Amino acid sequence: MYHSEVMEFAELIKTPRVDGVILHRPFMPTVEGTLCLTGHHLILSSRQDNTEELWLLHSNIDSIEKRFVGSLGSIIVKCKDLRVIQLDIPGMEECLNIASSVEALSTLDILSLMYPFFYRPMFEVIEDGWNSFLPEDAFKDLETMTDEWRLSEVNKDFTVCPSYPPLVAVPKDVDDDTLRKVATFRHSGRFPVLSYYHKKNGMVMMRAGQPLTGTNGRRCKEDEKLINATLRPGKRGYIIDTRTINVAQQAKARGGGFESEANYPQWRRIHKAIERSNILQESLIKLVEACNDQSHSMDRWLSKLEASNWQTHVKEILTTACLAAQCIDREGASVLVHGTEGTDSTLQVTSLAQIILDPACRTIRGFQGLVEREWLQAGHPFHHRCAQSAFSNSKPRQEAPVFLLFLDCVWQILRQFPCSFEFSESFLVLVFDHAYASQFGTFLGNSTAERAKLSLPEKTVSLWSWVNRPQELERLTNPLYEANSLVIWPSVAPQSLLLWEGVFLRWNRSSKCLDEAYEEMVHIIEYNKELQNKVNSLRRQLAQLETEDPLLQTPE
Repeated sequence: MYHSEVMEFAELIKTPRVDGVILHRPFMPTVEGTLCLTGHHLILSSRQDNTEELWLLHSNIDSIEKRFVGSLGSIIVKCKDLRVIQLDIPGMEECLNIASSVEALSTLDILSLMYPFFYRPMFEVIEDGWNSFLPEDAFKDLETMTDEWRLSEVNKDFTVCPSYPPLVAVPKDVDDDTLRKVATFRHSGRFPVLSYYHKKNGMVMMRAGQPLTGTNGRRCKEDEKLINATLRPGKRGYIIDTRTINVAQQAKARGGGFESEANYPQWRRIHKAIERSNILQESLIKLVEACNDQSHSMDRWLSKLEASNWQTHVKEILTTACLAAQCIDREGASVLVHGTEGTDSTLQVTSLAQIILDPACRTIRGFQGLVEREWLQAGHPFHHRCAQSAFSNSKPRQEAPVFLLFLDCVWQILRQFPCSFEFSESFLVLVFDHAYASQFGTFLGNSTAERAKLSLPEKTVSLWSWVNRPQELERLTNPLYEANSLVIWPSVAPQSLLLWEGVFLRWNRSSKCLDEAYEEMVHIIEYNKELQNKVNSLRRQLAQLETEDPLLQTPE
């Protein structure tokens, strides 16, 4: 740690430790102990036996509230993982000091001062997660299936498209000069690139930013050539625009727009209605407020849940992903997905369509690869979107639960197909937690370019290095998993979609009964395996005996 950085943290910590602090957490015994503030953590350690210490990253704190009764102060800490805890701190001055320090430390927006740069793993890194999902490795898999694509280095210095990775897959017959021209015709330079290749029928899904047609109906022959290069002779493709037709029309006035039928005659455009990020953020705030409502009124709970509109967003996203998957698998057509920028709703659709279509994405490793390809390398601005969660007091700037909604949709599919996923719900919850606050560098920054500039692969540990250790994999594996090579079609009927309690009610109820039920299920599955092995062994013995003694052979 550099001297100036130590100073920076030290100046913010007015009272580094306070004794006699009482910690209140729902469904857990209260703990009395010493509260310590470090540059990155709020720690409460206790001398009481068998009590769990609290280690809370400042980056996990969304907002704090202060309350005073006489000289006893309380701080209510609301976290990005939706936890709410209370700390009773004796002494008004200490309480005010702790509160202002926590407020300052939890809103530090300097990436290079974030905890992942200071974290040193206490575990052996068997496999460096930074090298586990490189575009060139993914492309090697593609090459075993088709020779119609190539890996372009047109963006190797991030100048053509700042939010794309240095390597992207594009049609083989389209050269880099063409790509540069197309980039000037697409929002933020996000020219159409390969997102997914469907092995079964050779159809593809591409993603991009909106075309910059503007009010004068500007066209770009190179863009038309690029996306037509993915069509089979005589075949049509589908453009799935994640905006309503009205929103797409309004975008023209700001220089954006959509592909006109006249210039893209082989493509059929379908408009869907996935909300923009600012609306999603309001929806999350309302949902979490409903989940924390203490009034115990049924009407109030149901009306607040409905007013949040969260489940409607889940339904819209899943419906659009199912549409993309249907075009590819059932219609045998290629698909181009875009909204406005191509970094939010577009990625929700392309990644969920792959969960539906590709069994590999339903494995633990395959899902990590999907998050890397379709979110991290594809330029979803995690640093902006996950800067605040549901409790922030400040006016939302660019925060939005775009990635959380994707995880919620994956959970809905997992719940409908409980045996088709290698990972359990706890893996999805873990990924949610780390996207918002983490000791790992995986979700830092807004793009591959930013991560390269910060030297994250050299200076921080990858979340996947932690997840891919045998003991961690065992904890995150779904005991019901049986590999299913089929396409899975989730129901998007409102009745089929549930509130994701594992995230939204995680801290508001005791998990004791659920934990016991889970243990029992694992026990039954293990016992079933034992019996199955016994049956197989007895069958082998019987077969052995039958070959040795002809009299024992079963009559015809």
